Amino acid sequence: MCGTASLEKQLKPGLVKNIEPGDVLIKGGFPGHAMIVVDVAIDEKGRRWFMLAQSYMPAQDIHVVKNPDANNSPWYKADELQAINTPEWTFTPGQLRKW
Repeated sequence: MCGTASLEKQLKPGLVKNIEPGDVLIKGGFPGHAMIVVDVAIDEKGRRWFMLAQSYMPAQDIHVVKNPDANNSPWYKADELQAINTPEWTFTPGQLRKW
């Protein structure tokens, strides 16, 4: 079986400044939660922005998450000094994992 508790331990830590599509923000536990990075963009100043998606049950019901700190835009600025606030969960930069 696989869940957030085991995935958090098995996946490799990553740096938010190097975030890529497919990376995962994960809070392991019972219950835990995970969000996948579905897109990354680099603006004209070289700053990285990313978009998150999540699902509950059933797993095929996936949706892009709005950033409550950016007027509900779906984009998050890749900044390792801040928490990553979503409508329901808050992640720390240290919770980013790579496959």
